Formats: sequence, C-alpha cells, structure tokens
Amino acid sequence: MSVHGPHVIAIPPQSGTAFELRSGETLRIVDRLGEQVADVVAYAADDRREVLSSGRTIDYAGTIALTTGAVLYSNRSRPMLTIVRDDVGRHDFLLTPCSPETFKILYLRDGDHPSCFGNLCRALAPFGIAPDAIPTTFNAFMNVAIETDGRLAVLPPRSRAGDAIELRAEMDLIIGLTACSAEMSNNYAFKPIDYEVLAGGREPTA
Repeated sequence: MSVHGPHVIAIPPQSGTAFELRSGETLRIVDRLGEQVADVVAYAADDRREVLSSGRTIDYAGTIALTTGAVLYSNRSRPMLTIVRDDVGRHDFLLTPCSPETFKILYLRDGDHPSCFGNLCRALAPFGIAPDAIPTTFNAFMNVAIETDGRLAVLPPRSRAGDAIELRAEMDLIIGLTACSAEMSNNYAFKPIDYEVLAGGREPTA
C-alpha cells in the first residue's frame, strides 16, 4: 500500500516499516494511545550512504532538546528533515535502536525479543540498506534525562494520546520507522504508532 495520500497507517506494536518520503512532504507521526516511542531513521534516496546523523545534528543545533524549527542533518552536513510541529517537546537523539544485544546487556534477557534494530533491518532490506548502515535513530517521544553525574535515565514518555510530531523532508528520502520494542522506553506497555504523509505545501494538521 502506498503511504502517499490523505490516510493514516498504523504500525503494530513492536514492529516497523520503511517507505519513500519526497522532498517537501511532511511525515506526521502520532502516538495514538500515549507513552509510545517511535524510532526514525532517514537515508538520501539517491545515495543511501548519506544517512541521518545524531552527531552532526546535535553539534549544529548546540542542544539535545530538538523541537519545532530544529533541522536534522545527514552525515554529509546536509539538511534531511525539519521539525515543523511538536506537541511534546521531548525526544531522544542519543540512544541507538534497541537490539537483541540491548536485551541481553541491559535487561539480562536471553532468547528472542522484538527489537527496533531487527525491525529496521527487515524493513530497510528491500531498499538495499544493510544492518551496519543503521545509525543512531531519532527517537520520537522518548524521554531521556541526563543526571547530575552524567548518567542517563530513561523515563516514561511525556506524550499523551493523540500527540504528534511532524517532520518535513528537505530532500528525497528513504524513511525507517518503528513502534519501539523496549520495555523501559514505553513505560512497560507496547502500543501502535500511527503515521501519514502530508503532501508538499499542505499546512500541518492543527
């Protein structure tokens, strides 16, 4: 099913997807039920070696508190996405997508467990994107605090039912998007993430 057009698509809990986003279009990500993180990654459609960069973005913004008006840059220092609407104001761009190793090392759990990294690997494979090309993701709605001693604390998301973030594409992109699978990130409950693509020039949803 095409993601283009005026319709909302649901990502089931603990799963992910990938799709094309054209320059000028806006990706609207909605936390339907509240307290659910969505991992976002982007690649230049014409050269998938160009990828969303946490380091470049934070460096140029001078802050980790990325919200409306912030530009998300590529590893080649080109604008990829601009935040044009943000209902929440707290997102994370420090932590990598949860992986099988995350659950072994942090959660001390062996065995199969859905992960954002695994879901992104599967979703991006048809676009020729290998696992090693998946960087730190922009973790929409994730609430990570920095303690006075420098330690990171993963807290429940501040998003409530229906809260959204909108990202305008500044170039043609391949987007990977998940409904996060890590217990702590989502206040220990897994929920869907909704998204839609708004046509270029359309005003963001009120």
